[in-house]
Amino acid sequence: MANQNTNSGLSHASIETNNFLMIVLILLVLLVGGLVEIVPLFFQKSTTEPIKGVQPYTALQLAGRDIYTREGCYNCHSQMIRPFRAETLRYGHYSVAGESVYDHPFQWGSKRTGPDLARVGGKYSDDWHRTHLINPRDVVPESNMPAYPWLEKNQVDAAVMPAHMKALRTVGVPYTDEQISKAVEEVKGKTELEALIAYLQVLGLALK
Repeated sequence: MANQNTNSGLSHASIETNNFLMIVLILLVLLVGGLVEIVPLFFQKSTTEPIKGVQPYTALQLAGRDIYTREGCYNCHSQMIRPFRAETLRYGHYSVAGESVYDHPFQWGSKRTGPDLARVGGKYSDDWHRTHLINPRDVVPESNMPAYPWLEKNQVDAAVMPAHMKALRTVGVPYTDEQISKAVEEVKGKTELEALIAYLQVLGLALK
């Protein structure tokens, strides 16, 4: 019995004193734990299939989403309502995975300085969003959000939209050839401000 304890102690000590072995074993444990938690999600319909009413973004909305990401809006605004009473009372129904199956990458996150935007679609008028983006304090005096006046002057790069939509189709977004072929015409002459507003106005409409 004593011999068994000694051998066990030596084995444990050899792991603790060998940095490389310790790192390998830690990574192995993390890998197995991650796979156990993540892999089953790929086979659950609730996380891989869109909920009723969710449609792929139009070309203009998709351009707006790119601008949202480019300008770092996600640094202050989350798009994930947690299933807590205080959150659902303030923002509405909690977020579900089926809302974001066409988002690559999705905008779920834990950072929240400004309000959650998961249900912002239809909450305000286009004119409100336009004023808010150009100078937030005109509609929310206490806001510390920066202004984005250049969005009203910059035009969407229409030429890149077909390639972008084709790339998304390869990862499962069901864009048709017709939608892709009409993408340039749909966004041609549109400002980045119009595109961003179009994106914001569609957020959360499928699930209220």
